[in-house]
Amino acid sequence: MSALGDAELVTSIHNGQTDAEAALYEKYAAKVYYLALRESRLPHDAEDVRAETFLRVLQAIRGKSLRSPDALASFILGTTRNVLHELFQRRKLAGKTKEPEAADLSTPSHEERFLDSEVQHAIERTIVRLKPRERDLLRMHFYEELPTQEIARRAGIAPERVRLVKSRALKHFREFYWRLDRASAPKKIDTQRR
Repeated sequence: MSALGDAELVTSIHNGQTDAEAALYEKYAAKVYYLALRESRLPHDAEDVRAETFLRVLQAIRGKSLRSPDALASFILGTTRNVLHELFQRRKLAGKTKEPEAADLSTPSHEERFLDSEVQHAIERTIVRLKPRERDLLRMHFYEELPTQEIARRAGIAPERVRLVKSRALKHFREFYWRLDRASAPKKIDTQRR
């Protein structure tokens, strides 16, 4: 099912196939998460944004309000940006953010660009801490977008183990990233106090 194109996934979801919904999530979950993480800079916010994004995307597909199934990827990323915008707006209204530019995702400020590179550097440092097999599997799945059978062949594991290894790799990634984020937080506070 994960080898289906976007238009086929949309048709399958229209036909009520729940495994197509799972395949859609598996195909785009990491991209949505990393976009949300890059913009929000908080792993728990990225998780919330991803959950809300897929809820809206699936509602749109089930309701047949997606105009062009071939533009599914753009629709998903656009929905992610909308959810992020709403998150920042809610925080701004609640007085929880002091960054008015945080709500404008279309034109990042110099500070946001710096933070983007900081997050990218943190992600790179996190990836290095993963086991080689975990790194390779995540690269094949999320960047090369290879089908499960091909990932299994290249990794030398049974196809049914790919999902398990991927889940463990993502869990380790989140743990390492969280630790790295926590370790760097006091330094940021100290520099602000000086």
